[in-house]
Order: sequence, then structure tokens, then C-alpha cells
Amino acid sequence: MAADLSLIEKSATDILRLLKKDEVSPLDLLDTLEARISAVDGHVNALPTLCFDRARKHAKALMKRPKEGRGLLMGIPVPIKDLTDVAGVRSTQGSPIFANHIPETSNILVENLEAKGGIIYAKSNTPEFGAGANTFNEVFGRTLNPYNTKLSAAGSSGGAAVALATGQAWLAHGSDMGGSLRNPASFCGIVGMRPSPGRVASTPGTKIDATLGIEGPMARTVADLALLLDAMSGDDHRDPRSLPAPKRGFRAALRSAWKPARVAYSPDLGITPVDPEVKEITRRAAERFAAAGVIVEEAHPDFSEVHECFGVLRAYAFAVTKAELLRTHRDQLKPEVIWNIEKGMQLTMEQLARAEAQRQTMLQRTLKFFDSYDLILTPATIVAAYPVEQRYVAECDGFTFPDYVQWLSIAYALTTVSCPALSLPCGFTKDGRPVGLQIAARPHGEDQVLIGAKMLEDILSLDTVRPIDPRG
Repeated sequence: MAADLSLIEKSATDILRLLKKDEVSPLDLLDTLEARISAVDGHVNALPTLCFDRARKHAKALMKRPKEGRGLLMGIPVPIKDLTDVAGVRSTQGSPIFANHIPETSNILVENLEAKGGIIYAKSNTPEFGAGANTFNEVFGRTLNPYNTKLSAAGSSGGAAVALATGQAWLAHGSDMGGSLRNPASFCGIVGMRPSPGRVASTPGTKIDATLGIEGPMARTVADLALLLDAMSGDDHRDPRSLPAPKRGFRAALRSAWKPARVAYSPDLGITPVDPEVKEITRRAAERFAAAGVIVEEAHPDFSEVHECFGVLRAYAFAVTKAELLRTHRDQLKPEVIWNIEKGMQLTMEQLARAEAQRQTMLQRTLKFFDSYDLILTPATIVAAYPVEQRYVAECDGFTFPDYVQWLSIAYALTTVSCPALSLPCGFTKDGRPVGLQIAARPHGEDQVLIGAKMLEDILSLDTVRPIDPRG
């Protein structure tokens, strides 16, 4: 079977059904993706590194197994974000320092995905070391928003989001610290989820107990995202943070009878300005929950310490993981990364202890909040897509941010308290830019997030299954 471009308009769950019935093969899917990438990626620069020879080798080996031994994904291709190593494939982290790095071993996450039947065929573009929510770097250049190629795709999982939105992927891997799964999902009209820390096993970095930066799934629909999260979930002895897979899978959770009874909407979590149009679009979407008999009230936990707390913990993470690069390759690092490393190296023990105490206090407030509400809903990002030349959002609704990170606080507040959070497409601005609604639950509450998101996805009836061609 040659490339069949009609396949790109199908959901990942539809593709899985076709694989189970032998109506398509993993090789057919790779042929289709290669043709689609050839047609559109030159306009958006989402997947700068391709590894189709490696992918076909893995697909042929998978096809020799009986169907019941092909894993949950059964040969569905998945691109990996370029912060994560894939054995034998150029893995740059978006940095000139690693521009020619080819790792000998894969990240645990990649090994586990391949064991579940995922076929790795590409690396998706990311900003240098994932820093800054705009996907550009000195190795591969800018990734462009497919809804308007003059605009940012956000980041840091920008390449993954654009690949999904343009039909160059059915499922995609991403990662998230300050919203890096949720921001590009919001800007590109797809679904991106930050799970609870430990839900997805990955190779630990320098700080083996890190819980701010985590791996997660991206897709065009909630059901597809649940499929990939099922494939990603599970413990691994090499990652001491990792959690066992839940007894009931996430796809099964979508078929359960549970539904939220009471949800909170907050336009700003009390901590950030928000573009008025984004605020109105997300408020209208949240209020649609009432159509399913769900009580919607305006409320949020107290996150008043989050800017100081997250700023310190993020800087500490940069110092722990990147201080040696600052000493040896300073001239090859972008200024935002240098600023974050230096900030971390100047921290005192008093500042670190205060930040940890603030995090614990905010977590306790958040847990109490979820005694009253099943979910909290907010804008996923405080603005819609902005000009790609703009490195980050410096100002919003008359407020000027003190650094390149604080515009992300509506996402990083939930990171700080370890809540699973998802960005769901919920509408468009008057000039056609996608807007995402953030949906979050208490820690380990991925089931509730996915069920709530699927309910609202059905109510809103936004057609995100079919990808778009890049628009100038």
C-alpha cells in the first residue's frame, strides 16, 4: 500500500482499529507520514530530524510478532521531543553545544514506548534546553504556528504540537515544567497534558528526585491523548520517581460513569494579567459545563507565593543541571538560559528552604480546595499566539513582566503543586487564533481531568481530529 493521505484525517484511535484489523500496516503509516512531512513541514519546521530508516527497521521487526504481542500502540508512529535521547538519532536539545550529538542509548521513556509498539520516526523541535515558551533555536531555527505562520507555536513542545496540528503525527511526546505541554497545545489547537510527577517514567537527570519537569502526551483529541498516556504510564526501577500504571487504564476511565459535580473557573488564579479576549473565550467554555448539569463557580486556591517559589526552584534546577555548561560553553548559550543558571548559582540556603516551605503551604491549600471542587478551569495561556520574532510575552493587558518566565504563571502555579493539567481547545479569537482551556485536578487525578476534558470536548464540538494545512 502506498502513502494514503486520507489517513492523516483519522484519529489515533481509528488508526489503532485499522492496525488491529490489518487494514493498514505500520509501514503504510510511515509512508503516509513521510509524504505529509514532505508536503508541509517546509512551511512550519516542526520535525527537523527524521529517522525513517530506523523506524522502518523497527516496524518490520514489530510486524513479525503476533498481533497480541505488538503492544498497546501496535505500530503507531510517535515523534520524540528533541530534549529526549533516541539511540542512534541526532539529539540536540536545541543547543549548538549538542548540535552533532548522537546518543548510543535511548531515554527510558523511548524504550518503554517502543516496547508498547510505538515507532519513533522523528525528533520534534524545541527551544534550547526547553527554556522559553517560543520554539526557536540556533540549530534548526523557528517553528511556526500553522494557523498563521507569522506567529509563535509557543513551547517548549512546539514542534510536537505543530506536527499534530498539521497531520505530521497522530500522537506526540512532549515535556513540561512551566507549561511546555500546555502552552503549545493552546496556541496550536490540540490537546496537551502534564500528568502528575512519576506518572511517566523517564531517565533521571542530575537531580534524580526532580518533580517540576515531567514527560507527557499530546494528541488531537482527548481519547487519543488517553491512549498515549496509557502507553507512557508505568513504573521503571531505573526511575525512582515512577508510579505503577493504574489498575484501570485512562481510556477505560473515559467510559466510566463518573462525572464532575462541581468545578471552579478562575480567569487568572489571582496571580497574572490575562488578555481580555482570552479570558472571555475561556469563561464561556467553562460555563458550558452547566449543560451537563455541572455546577460552575468562580474560585481558586491561594497561589500568592508562587512567583517567588517557582522562580527559586526553577533557577535551582537550571544551576544543578546546567552550571557546567555555563563554565565551558557560555558563548553558545542563549541569554535567557545564562540568566536562569546564574540566578540559580546565586541562591542561598535560606531562599531554597523558604521556597520549599512555600510549595508545601500552597500544596496544602490546593488539596483543601479540591475537597470542594472536582476540577479547576483556567485559561491555558494568558494570550493567544504572538509574533514569532518576539522571544516571549513581555507585557499583557498593561502589565510588564519582570522576566521571561512570569507570563507562564497560570501554568506553572499548577506545576508547583503537582497537579495533572491539560490544555483543551475551546475556541478561537476573532482573528482565528486558537485558545486553550486548562483543566486540572488534585495530584494523581488524571482520570478526572480526562473525563472532564472529554465531556467538554463533546459539548464544544470543535473538530480537532482533522489537521490543517499551514496558513500564511
